Amino acid sequence: MTGYTFEEITKTSPERSLLVPLRKKGGRNAYGRVTVRHRGGGNRRFIRIVDFKRDKRGIPARVAAIEYDPNRTARLALLHYADGEKRYILAPLDLKVGDTVLAGPEAEIRPGNSLPIANIPVGTMVHNIELKVGKGGQLVRAAGGSAQLLAKEGNYAQIRLPSGEVRLVLQQCYATIGQVGNVDHSNVKLGKAGRKRHLGIRPTVRGTAMSPRDHPHGGGEGRQPIGMPGPKSPWGKPTRGYKTRRNKQTDQYIVRRRSKKRR
Repeated sequence: MTGYTFEEITKTSPERSLLVPLRKKGGRNAYGRVTVRHRGGGNRRFIRIVDFKRDKRGIPARVAAIEYDPNRTARLALLHYADGEKRYILAPLDLKVGDTVLAGPEAEIRPGNSLPIANIPVGTMVHNIELKVGKGGQLVRAAGGSAQLLAKEGNYAQIRLPSGEVRLVLQQCYATIGQVGNVDHSNVKLGKAGRKRHLGIRPTVRGTAMSPRDHPHGGGEGRQPIGMPGPKSPWGKPTRGYKTRRNKQTDQYIVRRRSKKRR
């Protein structure tokens, strides 16, 4: 079992003005039916309001603290703006308390600063990337994640995402400089079932351990193979490698698929 050292955390209690209560649903919809399995329980949490838009342009902000967020793998940086407002952003690697960050076309190329992709040099590592102008960052927000700006051509820029996919993004979209912090998150081993329950994740039962009426893999005397050409979900849909992408409209923005990345 391994965990975090939390050595980068400088403030244990969150900013109360940026908290929202989280009402748990246990994976159930408005009719009370389970629509997402293996959800339920877990420690009580509050939602931190994170600024993914970075729309306070041209106003410098001082990093007041680096905080833990139970709802995501990345750490949060609490910013105190010059006009008195406070906001959370994703804490990039090497951002320290006391640093100054800025959002806008005139910002420097430093971790934590947010600029239009048109103003970012080719080869720079970025995160929190917008897909639509003004909507806020949607790509590369998990711990340790970073994308690389490969090229600019016309109105679009080519960005290589952590999955290996190369995608076209409008140059007017904003992105934040640097790599998302907490890079050791992928090395954490939970080590026991109880830590899964603390995270609100309930036990998962193998399909081969079920009966035929509960799962396509179930049934048989003793341990049996799944007995079909490929594995299936509990509802009979092909899984593990079966392509489920339906949004064909955005195919035009994908230059290189993640499945085509070099081994």
